[in-house]
Amino acid sequence: MAKLLLIEDDAETAGDVLDDLRGRGHEVVWTATGPDGARAARDGGWGAIILDRMLPGRDGLSVLQDLRRDGDRTPALVLSALGDVDERIRGLRAGGDDYLAKPFALAELAARIEALLRRPVDSRETVLHVGNLAIDLIAGTGRRGARDLELLPRELKLLEYLMRRPGQIVTRAMLFEEVWNYRFTPKSNLIDVHVGRLRRKLEAGGEPPLIHSVRGTGFTLTPDG
Repeated sequence: MAKLLLIEDDAETAGDVLDDLRGRGHEVVWTATGPDGARAARDGGWGAIILDRMLPGRDGLSVLQDLRRDGDRTPALVLSALGDVDERIRGLRAGGDDYLAKPFALAELAARIEALLRRPVDSRETVLHVGNLAIDLIAGTGRRGARDLELLPRELKLLEYLMRRPGQIVTRAMLFEEVWNYRFTPKSNLIDVHVGRLRRKLEAGGEPPLIHSVRGTGFTLTPDG
């Protein structure tokens, strides 16, 4: 079972979560403030982090953003009493892998944590190379050969996902879930639009294509163009 970090200032909520997750065999460490949670998170070795959106001393999303900037990719579930769509989007954009509004059922929390733990763990590398293509996830920059790439945050995340799976077929459903954090596949050409823009940037210097469409399925990034 997993070693989990819970950052939650409400003692009653924390107690319920601790009892439930420990009863399921997980090892759970609890901290109650933003600064204490940030320090514990940096210690590493966590299977997943559960953190409240609003914490004393420091906002939970700022803790999460700092972890992501430092290259920490530990799966994170954001808890919050702020359950409207805009707040959910803020939580996901800050680096959360999932978002659960309060009040919640403990069984749902456990199921969401188990789903995060089942996801393949990406390499912790923060500088990726595929052929003559390179991106720096901390600096938020990219290069193809000697040419700098001006990548928007979503384009960088999309390119990262493809570069971690060179030669593999990546479906639109996978991209919706992992890059856009959707738990369903909307009837939209959103992914095709972003892939099209990314392709134009990658090939702006006349280079051969790197991203190829797989008819009826999705896309693949080939190391040799």
